[in-house]
Amino acid sequence: MKPRELTLSTGAKIFLGKNSENNDELVSNFKGKQNVILHTAEPGSPFCIIEKTNPSKDEIYEAGIFCASKSQDWRDNKHDIKLHIFTGHDVKKSLWMKSGSWKLRNEPKEIIIKKKDILGASKSKN
Repeated sequence: MKPRELTLSTGAKIFLGKNSENNDELVSNFKGKQNVILHTAEPGSPFCIIEKTNPSKDEIYEAGIFCASKSQDWRDNKHDIKLHIFTGHDVKKSLWMKSGSWKLRNEPKEIIIKKKDILGASKSKN
């Protein structure tokens, strides 16, 4: 199964996993690379990878809107969503970890995606 592929307003591509197995495959493909990866602080979201290296803050935020909008936290609570930001250099996986779970070597950076921005993105898709 291929991940979702979306294009940001700047033309940069992002990839979002569709389920735990797809998330594993996606993160495995970018493990050890410098690409930015996003995931909600709460479990149950796609891993979102920005294909472009060194994306701008605006590109990270825009990718974060897509990541947050596909999360269980958003589906269940409809509030601002906290995302973790890290790179492929930061991820590792032990054999005993369940599908879709990854460990981080360092503390991730965090951003908050505002509820109004997620709602605005979902309205513009319709």
